[in-house]
Formats: sequence, C-alpha cells, structure tokens
Amino acid sequence: MIIKPRTRGFICTTAHPVGCARQVQEQIEYVQSQPKISGPRNVLVIGASTGYGLASRIVAAFGAGANTIGVYRDGGSVKGRTASAGWYNSAAFEQEAQKAGLKSCSVIGDAFTNEIKAKTIEAIRKEFGQVDTVIYSVAAPRRTDPATGETFSSVLKPIGAEYTNKTVNFHNGEVTPITIEPASEKEVQDTVKVMGGEDWKLWMDQLHEAGVLTEDVTTVAYSYIGSEITQAIYRQGSIGQAKDDLERTAQQMNDQLSATGGRAFVSVSKGLVTQSSSAIPVVPLYISALYKVMKEKGIHEGCIEQMYRLFADRLYTEGPAPVDEKNRIRIDDWELREDVQAEVAEIWDNLTSENIYELTDLEGYRREFFQLFGFETDHVDYEADVEPDVKVPNIYSE
Repeated sequence: MIIKPRTRGFICTTAHPVGCARQVQEQIEYVQSQPKISGPRNVLVIGASTGYGLASRIVAAFGAGANTIGVYRDGGSVKGRTASAGWYNSAAFEQEAQKAGLKSCSVIGDAFTNEIKAKTIEAIRKEFGQVDTVIYSVAAPRRTDPATGETFSSVLKPIGAEYTNKTVNFHNGEVTPITIEPASEKEVQDTVKVMGGEDWKLWMDQLHEAGVLTEDVTTVAYSYIGSEITQAIYRQGSIGQAKDDLERTAQQMNDQLSATGGRAFVSVSKGLVTQSSSAIPVVPLYISALYKVMKEKGIHEGCIEQMYRLFADRLYTEGPAPVDEKNRIRIDDWELREDVQAEVAEIWDNLTSENIYELTDLEGYRREFFQLFGFETDHVDYEADVEPDVKVPNIYSE
C-alpha cells in the first residue's frame, strides 16, 4: 500500500515502516560517529519504542555495545492498517542489533501489569542472567493498579486556578488563547498514580526480588522542568505533582541501592517534539520558539543527542554522576541558559498567527511531529508501494 499521514489532532493514525526504519538508522549512525561509551553491558528499557526510551536503547547498544531488552505496548498492522510507529521503530532496531552481533529481544505488552513484569524477568534470566541498567521511560494516559484492578487516568491541568495563555495549532499555524480549568484533587492524585514513581518502584522491587539485577545496578527515569512560560501547565500543574513523586521515588531507591553500589536517578531533559509533548497545550508553541533560538545558537539537540550526552557525560564518567541539589541529572542545562530563555520570552510576548513562521521554528516542529510516525524523512520514497506488515525479530515468548 501507499502510506500517507492521517492526523487526528495531535495524533497521526498511520505510520510509515520505511520512514521509521530510516530514522532509526540515522540515530544509530549518529551514535556510531561519537566516541565509544564504557558503561552498561545488559540493559532493560521499559518504554523502549519511541522518544527517549528508543534513543536510550540505541545509545546503550550502539554506543556501549550493550545487550538490550525492550518493553513496549505497540501493535503490528491489522487488516490493511499500518502498525504503530513504535512497532516499526522496534523492528528496525532489532534488525540492526542482530546485524551488529548484539543480543536483544522485545517483550510486548502493558508494562503496568504484573504479567509483563514476570515475563520480562524470565526473559532477563534466559537471555542475560542479570541487567546492570534499567531505564524507565513510560508515558501513558492511564494505568490499572495491578493490586486493586482500579484504572486511573492522568490529566494535564493547572492546580488551584484556571490558566490562560496562548497555544498553536501546529498544522496550520493559528495562534489562539486557551483557558484550562484547574484539576480537582482526585485528578491530581490519579495523575500521580499514572505518571509518578509507583510503577517504576514496582519494577525495581520485582526485579530485585527475582535476583535479576546486578548489585551495582543503575536505574534512570526521565522528567522535565521547562521554563517559566510552561510552569503553570507543566511543573506546577498536575503532571508536576507526578514528577515530584517520581523524584521522591528516585531518592528512596537511591538510598536503598547505594548500600551495594547501585544508583537511582531522575534525568531532566530538554523540551522536544514527542507524542506526549504534542498533547500538552502551550508546549508546542513554546518548543517552536525554543527550537529557533537553540538552533541559531548551535546548541539544539534531539532525543538521540540528549541520550548520548546523558550516557557519555553523566552516567558513565569517572567519579560520581554530576547532579543538582535534588540529586537530579540535568541535561536541560542548555535549554535553561539565561540567554536562551531571555530570547524565548521576548519571542513569546510578540507571537501572533501572522508572524509565527518568522519568529519561531514551527515548520521544524511540524516536520519533527510527522517524523515521529516515519513521514517527511529524507531519502524515503513516499509514493512507493510498501508492505505494512513488518515482523519484529526476537519477540520473547516463554
């Protein structure tokens, strides 16, 4: 079939297998062009099919030569419909890892369930014995508590008062005001249940009890702080409460793991175009302005550059990892530079539908959005007939 992008709001309902594979290859080539990393040997990535999780897996495998297990929920093509982008990304990764002689496998299913945790433990035992690194990169709109069966949904809302700012329809460049009602206390608590540290700790507890972690294991989860512009909707909002919980969990686990030489961190990344960030009002407009400033200064990074810097310059260097006063690793340092934020703030104050393409990199944002799904990628013929049914090699089955 000839596959074209079909969008519904901030979601693209189709994905292109050749485009996804090309982008995975480009990320691999970037990592291979950098100095080798002396670090992890066997890595578990929970949430491994897109964004930071996929980039982490690529850096671990092709930067450090590590064996990897990826856990993700993506599905293959059904009845003439395309698979998800994450499925195509994972298929491409597995194929390239196989060619490079790296051991890898995928565990497919809902990472929140005890069944997938148990299946992953069996895969680690069978394939690696133990893992020395666990990356937790799960972003989901809802979670079912495995202990109670209750399902919780997350919201992206301010706390305490309604919030008004400007946002953009990144498909057509229309800048409009938006007002978001505040989250209820239950919505905040539910968001923490979905996006906080509870599931990360459940993973680490069950992996530890099963004996599949090395004594000096390193575990990392990803977070975001952002600028003053996005504070009310992000860090000071419902999702910020979940991120605070994630950081408390990291500190608790770090205290436990350090007894045997292990470490737990939250790594704070820069604002990027991801499926998650595209769903947050205000954020796509902010990122469009941020991209213009950082690209002009020559300090822009995508997921793969951020994850390479995390592994090479923060996690696997001589001596302890550099952290801030809350024991967080900061790779958002370039985004939050005073000169960068001052220029973004000036752009923000003047933004309208009429000048958005002049003042921001909205075109770059839009292109990266479609690239998440394998479209608008160089050296891909989008008029060619392609097979949507792509197999993922090395799916672990008990």
